[in-house]
Amino acid sequence: MSVEEHKKEAPQTVSCMVLTVSDTRTKETDKSGLLMKQLLEASDFHVMKHIIVKDDYSAIQQMIRLADSDNSIEALLINGGTGITFRDTTYEAVSSMLDKELNGFGELFRYISYEYDIGPAAMLSRAIAGVRGTTAIFSTPGSSGAVKLAMEKLILPELAHVMREIYKDRK
Repeated sequence: MSVEEHKKEAPQTVSCMVLTVSDTRTKETDKSGLLMKQLLEASDFHVMKHIIVKDDYSAIQQMIRLADSDNSIEALLINGGTGITFRDTTYEAVSSMLDKELNGFGELFRYISYEYDIGPAAMLSRAIAGVRGTTAIFSTPGSSGAVKLAMEKLILPELAHVMREIYKDRK
């Protein structure tokens, strides 16, 4: 089957959870989480939950387990905590919980960031995506520019297709 045929078999919508990892953001100041939510809803995806959690390895993993165990959530979209400072633990928390990693997501995100946005500083990005159980997980940097780029160029065009692939052998 071609990619186009796969996409025709993809679900019409996906139920999502948005997770912002930040020590400083609140619901009112969470521009990137709100942007993720708005872009998902504009593409006819459902946002079931929008949560902010401190940049803490255990807290992030707890949210991943929550998303994975909640049957109403099919995809978890995370923003923040992907840098290289000591406090940035999102990459480690996510990567250690994936059953399957979508290596191409991080590679493509860094490539398009390099080409369209930030040049060689793109190498500092530790964007990651994969699957845990039947939950798709996408983790992006926390800047609004990074979220917009990842959502518009990678996540939104492929999210339903990713879910089709996750579900295809479980019918």
